[in-house]
Amino acid sequence: MILVIDTSSRVAAVATLNGERTETFVSSRSAELTPTLRRIATKDVAKVAVATGPGSFTGLRVGVSFGLGLAMGMRVPIVPLNSLELLAARSDKPVIAVRDAGRGRFYFLVPGSEPALGDSSDIPRSHPIVDSFEPEEGLRGFAETAEILLRTAREVPYRNLEIEYMQTFKAKP
Repeated sequence: MILVIDTSSRVAAVATLNGERTETFVSSRSAELTPTLRRIATKDVAKVAVATGPGSFTGLRVGVSFGLGLAMGMRVPIVPLNSLELLAARSDKPVIAVRDAGRGRFYFLVPGSEPALGDSSDIPRSHPIVDSFEPEEGLRGFAETAEILLRTAREVPYRNLEIEYMQTFKAKP
């Protein structure tokens, strides 16, 4: 089974892929997140995939840390997945993937461009916007989207797994 974890937004998405797809959603800020991950992470895990951002600073750290610890402990491969690419892969048509960056800013990925950070006025309106994994007509679910990205995603050595914050965090003088 492949365990897929995305804690880059307010709602964490967790999927298992093993011929069948299951998906679970829980608040990333909920005390239920870790028990949910522990319940789903069985001894049948053969690979772990984690969304590495961009997204919520704390959310990413929780999901990536859990996934990395599980992969290392079980000695199974780990695969990083970009959270904006996960959103964009919900559709076969070009869409703009958007993730909340806090403080009125957003991470966004326009088809054919690099991920960007800006306020809502910086997000082009050239394509439909996808900003969550909530069920929506014509869009894939989280598990199916993850399965598609995993076809081309590469495993990385544990020490090379990096979170994509896209922001610098500095202490105020």
